[in-house]
Amino acid sequence: MQNKTDPCVSPRSHTLPWALGALALVPWCVSAQNTNMPGGSAGLTDLGQVEVRSNRSNDTEMRRESSASKIIIGREEIQKQGDANLGEVLKRLPGVTVQGVPGRGGAIRMRGLGGGYTQILLDGERLPPGFSIDSLLPEQVERIEILRAPTAETGARAIAGTINIVLREGQRANPDDLKITRSQEHGQPSTLLNWVHNLQFKPMTGTLTLSVTDQYRPDENSSVVSSSLMGDSTRLTESLGRRQALHANARLQWRGEQGKTLTLTPFVIYSDFGSSGQIQANRLAGNGAQSDSAQTLNQSRFAMARLNGQWAQRLSADDRLEVRFGLGQSEFDYRMDQIVTSSIGASPLLTNNTQFQNFVDRSGSLNGKWTRAMDNGHQLVSGLELEGVRRLEEAGGLLDDSAGDLSARTLRWAAYAQDEFKINRHWSAHTGLRYETIATEATDLTGLKTNTSSVWTPLLHALWKPDPAKRDQVRMSLTRSYRTPTLHNLMARPVSSGEVNSRPTRPDRIGNPDLRPELATGIDVAFERYLSGGGLLSANIFRREISDLIRYTVSEQVGPVWAPNQTRWVSSPINIGDASTQGLELEAKFRLNQAFEKALPIDVRSNVSFFSSRVKQVPGPNNRLDQQPDMTANLGGDYRIRQIPLTLGGNLNWNPDYDTRRTEQQMFYQGVKRVVDVYGLWRISPASAVRLTVSNLQPRDYITASTFDNGTFRETARNTDRNWRNVQLRLEMKI
Repeated sequence: MQNKTDPCVSPRSHTLPWALGALALVPWCVSAQNTNMPGGSAGLTDLGQVEVRSNRSNDTEMRRESSASKIIIGREEIQKQGDANLGEVLKRLPGVTVQGVPGRGGAIRMRGLGGGYTQILLDGERLPPGFSIDSLLPEQVERIEILRAPTAETGARAIAGTINIVLREGQRANPDDLKITRSQEHGQPSTLLNWVHNLQFKPMTGTLTLSVTDQYRPDENSSVVSSSLMGDSTRLTESLGRRQALHANARLQWRGEQGKTLTLTPFVIYSDFGSSGQIQANRLAGNGAQSDSAQTLNQSRFAMARLNGQWAQRLSADDRLEVRFGLGQSEFDYRMDQIVTSSIGASPLLTNNTQFQNFVDRSGSLNGKWTRAMDNGHQLVSGLELEGVRRLEEAGGLLDDSAGDLSARTLRWAAYAQDEFKINRHWSAHTGLRYETIATEATDLTGLKTNTSSVWTPLLHALWKPDPAKRDQVRMSLTRSYRTPTLHNLMARPVSSGEVNSRPTRPDRIGNPDLRPELATGIDVAFERYLSGGGLLSANIFRREISDLIRYTVSEQVGPVWAPNQTRWVSSPINIGDASTQGLELEAKFRLNQAFEKALPIDVRSNVSFFSSRVKQVPGPNNRLDQQPDMTANLGGDYRIRQIPLTLGGNLNWNPDYDTRRTEQQMFYQGVKRVVDVYGLWRISPASAVRLTVSNLQPRDYITASTFDNGTFRETARNTDRNWRNVQLRLEMKI
């Protein structure tokens, strides 16, 4: 990366992504040439349309036949790369980005949009409180569905889109899967044991998945702060953590007469994490150098138990009723101890500190859905949803021993109706209307706070096939969607920056109970071409107009309730105004010898997406939406060597650096993120194989920077997170 005098202004080179985009378009050109070849049919008999299909194209066919825009990733592609967690799979999907340091997990984003814009579902249900996608292993997942536009049934809290993760279903005839993985990162070992057991008894079918993890994780972060008021300072933080976890889940299904089915999905998660480290802080001020060092000890424990269920029954030949329910509880305990070991200078940079936090979330949901197939080809779906969450939270050692105590609850209910129908051989449509209300209330040291929001969302999708005998089609969507403030946005407990004196680049944080939901009107248009060999080509454009945008802003507050008689820099969310975003998403999946006759039969997976956005109330340049890069790109391939039982493959994931002006005073810089993963799979026998995977083959520092400049005071903090190559060896067996 080029050196910069200001980390929030940087030159960029987009040569690589444009090359990936060109590669994604190669099959389009070849397909068009083959279609227009003259004289190729002389003396031949036209047999009409002939298709040869195999199991590997089933996911593509499901995508093609869906009336709403949907991308489906099946078991074959999910397990191909040998990823350690589901987040590594998601980062390679079209238009999806994963925030944070490579190999450390992070929030899942669609179309580069920040937190809350992407709806994530598990078997069609919203994720329970405290549940993280990173806790799922690829072995637990049957398929991943990506909906670029919302539907009434799946929910409209999806301005960027929806990711639905469907868990594996059991097959009595299938053997068990056993995988033992040993990996190493920066000299630290980790072990993972995963077992998938297919139940063999009748009348139940199902699968039981059990995973045990023992992981060592090194972390290293350095921060350099340049301040016109407080002088320059540096901070280096190093730690080594160990995570031990047990994850168990099952999917049990009973099938009765007349279409009756009962599905139960229990979850149990237990995770224990501990780390020890050190902090070295230095400041070069006007009165001489200052230096502090401290030892840190972090301990956390997370436990969750949940049971989801679904009862389905045919009421008649045309009517079907589904009832879903969910009950669960999650608990989290955290403690951090910081002990100063040395201090040089007039005033301390670090202090002895103990912080703790624990919360208990209890949640329950009940949903009903009625489906009716009409004689005229219409399929009507209507439903009611009810969900409640209760949180009890305690925290201490922040700024005041009682400042973190919180009692909160959220109640959500929704009603929807949609109709899916075929107009003629060329056109089909999908219409819907959804109403949703969310009420949140919380009690903390400042008293009772409440927030209620209600939203109507009309939705329209259309599918056009220019020639029904061929495999080209165009999708169109006109939708209303929204983003509601989270409990953390509304009622977040006060959180200290950990600084003796807070600063604009490391402020305290607090919620805002007066937030309104963001509303978005969106349009999506996609062209899809399905290749006869099982591949596909897709081009999608989208635009969203967003009102009441929520953004965190930093300001000075004198005598806040959790720190009386003090002046602190505080970050809190507000509705800042309106914004717009648009983009182009290209995807190509094909076998290389489909495009070039003499090429090797390499399965190519490529996608490239271009994004832009503008927040109207923030002056430019770079007044984009938070966490949205200019683009994201993936190029991957897999090749099975026929002479020996060896499969080789890899993937390049690339996101460019970008600057964001959050407010007139606040700027943010995100560095380049480039991750290369490669693997080799040696099949010993039909029932066993050995896999070598190298993740983050060429690690590079993960750099972020934030700047505050109000005209009289300027401060810039540049953060560098190190990351390392991860090498894992896995034994895969069917038993």
